[in-house]
Amino acid sequence: MEQKFIELFKEVLEAEDQDVNLTDKFRDFDNWDSLTNLSLIAMIDDDFGVHIQHSDFKNLSTIADLIETIKAKNKS
Repeated sequence: MEQKFIELFKEVLEAEDQDVNLTDKFRDFDNWDSLTNLSLIAMIDDDFGVHIQHSDFKNLSTIADLIETIKAKNKS
């Protein structure tokens, strides 16, 4: 699941040539902006069936945080 998420994340970020690690802070990528923020939330909803509230999303910082949130919400 982690690898699938990272590949989709790189597509959203238009950074297929960059290395992305679980410990990376996703807002620190050069291509990060408000549109990427919305696109990432939409990708998580579409591809993983998980809706993350904007208020919850702003408390997440790393790729691992996103993945753990998806896993937790899928168990619910």
